[in-house]
This record gives sequence, structure tokens and C-alpha cells, in this order.
Amino acid sequence: MLPLNLFYEEPDPDRWLPLDRFPRQAIRRLLRGPAKIGGQKRVFLNLCAGLDRLGVPYRINNYRHIRRHPEEVACILGKTQLLDKIRWQNPILLGPAILSHPCDRPDLMQRLPIEKIVVPGEWMRQMCEPAFGDRVLAWPVGIDTEQWRPVPDSLKDIDILLYDKVRWQRGHYGPELIQPIQALLAQRGLKVAVLRYGAYQEAEFHHLLRRSRAMIFLCEHETQGIAYQQALACNVPILAWDRGGFWQDPSYYPSKVQYGPVSSVPYWDDRCGLKFASLNEFPAQLDAFLAGLSQRQFCPREYILENLTLECCARQYLDIVQSIQAHFAIQPITPPPQLSQFPYPA
Repeated sequence: MLPLNLFYEEPDPDRWLPLDRFPRQAIRRLLRGPAKIGGQKRVFLNLCAGLDRLGVPYRINNYRHIRRHPEEVACILGKTQLLDKIRWQNPILLGPAILSHPCDRPDLMQRLPIEKIVVPGEWMRQMCEPAFGDRVLAWPVGIDTEQWRPVPDSLKDIDILLYDKVRWQRGHYGPELIQPIQALLAQRGLKVAVLRYGAYQEAEFHHLLRRSRAMIFLCEHETQGIAYQQALACNVPILAWDRGGFWQDPSYYPSKVQYGPVSSVPYWDDRCGLKFASLNEFPAQLDAFLAGLSQRQFCPREYILENLTLECCARQYLDIVQSIQAHFAIQPITPPPQLSQFPYPA
């Protein structure tokens, strides 16, 4: 069985002196504790975990091997500095953590031997399709459903976990969305915990989910949305702000890119909960959501188990690698035959 060649590194260049990144890393760890695991690193870690469960071997950042074997596929997961790390001659599977938009690297396909690009979700695939054509595919990483699993209702003492991932225009959305929602929850006598994106360790989120009966998810848009999917895996239903409209990243919108519609919950069905598009819709949807909770109407973990397990998504990634290998007549990677083929998520 031919191992996959995976490449992932966090950007941390020298700043003032050669090799000063190493003492800076040690000092940061002493002052701040363990580094938070960001979304892009979580993608890499969960892919590795899924491949482990499938019994698929892989190498990590073995540049010596990949130089010696230019016929083997290089799986470059992140981040952009890896594109310039070596002179790549291998067929490349790129993503999903490399680019936010094709305009970041307009010469990408001409400069590198890229066979396929994966992005986290369908709306992003459609946004990138004009530049990359049929080489761009939607691929979500899997969720660890053993770590993120339900607990009995008797252990839950929080009615609503309010997950605040509003990243831009806080001066507008604070008084116009977040605070009114908090006021409405207080009026209904609900016990609420608030978690702000970027200000917590993953273990804290996990602990709060185990205590929470439901979650409200506030985010302008998500390419995949690992955190809300971790909540779904814990069988915590979600009332999601899904505003639609344009991709709002101020690095691109509105001067460089105007693309829509986007979604805050790109992987979703009716088992996961309910959505609202604006504050005007929120009171009625909150009442419907609370009624659905009391009637046990939602079963979000079922959706995750059917579509977004570690094994399911790792096999999808493996299928993409094998399609590249087949094109170059490279020895296939075959997981154990007793493992069945999972469908792609809708």
C-alpha cells in the first residue's frame, strides 16, 4: 500500500534574526499556554485521524521523499507558504486550507502542477469554479463522533449556548443583532452561556456543549463550519443565523469580489434545527425552535453520522487522490476491503 504524502505547516517565519522563531515559540507557550487549534489545523488533524481509522498510511512533510518521487501525488493542505517551499514537480492535490479566493494567486494553475483543488463546501466551490473549472471539488473534513458525542439530558443545566462568531461589522451587529437576541432569550427566562469565537480553548467548548440543550449559532458565513458540526455531533440542535447574501470578508468585499449567496450552515438538513435570516424572523423561529426541542423534533447527530464522520470524509479524500493516481497510472491506495463506500454529503 503506497502511503499518502501530506504537507501541512503553520506559518511562523523568523522575525528579527535567523532562527528566532524557535525561542519565540517557546516564550509564547510559557506566557499563553498551549496554542489554540485553529480551523485549518483541525482539518489536517481530523483527516489524519480518519486515515488512521481506515488503515491508510501516510507521510507528513517528507520533502526528501517527494523530491525523489516526482510521480507521486503531493497532498498540500495548508498554508500558502508551502506553495513556495520547494520546486514542486509532483501532481498536486491542493487544499482545503490554501486559498480564500482564486484572485490571491491568479497564476496558480499555470505555475504549479495542480491536478485537483478541494475547498470546504459547495458555495465556495461555485465561487472558485470560474477560475479553476472542474478541477475544484467540495470536500469537508470529518468530525470525531467519539470525542463529540451526546450526554444524558440529566447532565444539562444550560438552555442555550450562544456561539458568537460574528467577525466583521461588530459595531453594527452588536446592537442590531447580538444584544437583541440576548434580550429576547432573557425575556423567556432561558439560562444562557455565551462563547465568543477565538477566545476559548476547544476543551471549554466541549465542556459547554455537554451542559447545553441547544445552541444559537451567529456567523456571517462558513465554508464548512467545524464548530457547529461538533455541536451537531453532540446531538445539540442549532438555531442558526443564515443571512445569505454576499461573501462578506472585508479583504475582498466589495472592492475585489462580490459573490453570493453564501451560507452559515453549508452542511445541514431539517434534523439539525432551524434557521433565521434576520432579527425580524428571530422571535418566531425561536418559539418554533423551543417547541421543537420540547417535542424532541431534532436529531442532529444522525445527520453527522450519515454524512460527516472521520471515516466517511477520509474515504472521500482518498477517492480524490486515487482519481489523480489513476490518471498518472500510480499504484492505488486500497483501504481494508471490509470498509464500505460512504456517499458524499448532499
